[in-house]
Amino acid sequence: MILPFSKRVIEIIKKIPSGKVATYGQIATLAGNNKAARQISRILHSSSEKHELPWHRVINSHGTISLKFGDGFEMQKSMLQSEGINVMEDKINLQKFQWKGL
Repeated sequence: MILPFSKRVIEIIKKIPSGKVATYGQIATLAGNNKAARQISRILHSSSEKHELPWHRVINSHGTISLKFGDGFEMQKSMLQSEGINVMEDKINLQKFQWKGL
């Protein structure tokens, strides 16, 4: 059973369009709990494959990829770049590429 908050998070992440990113905090706020940014990470980890989520479009509020080198960072960066998102010095311009939300 999926909890209501998790269900909202999954629905929101599915709506992030190609070529755009959203932050963990942004998703938490859109889902109704602006203090649940860390929970977004847990939901992504446990549900991305099962719900075919575009996990690579979720980044931190600094405009950087939270995954470590050798632990998914390179894959996420490559996937973002393939969608036309510039990752300059491992940073993404949120003013240009951040999804405005629902």
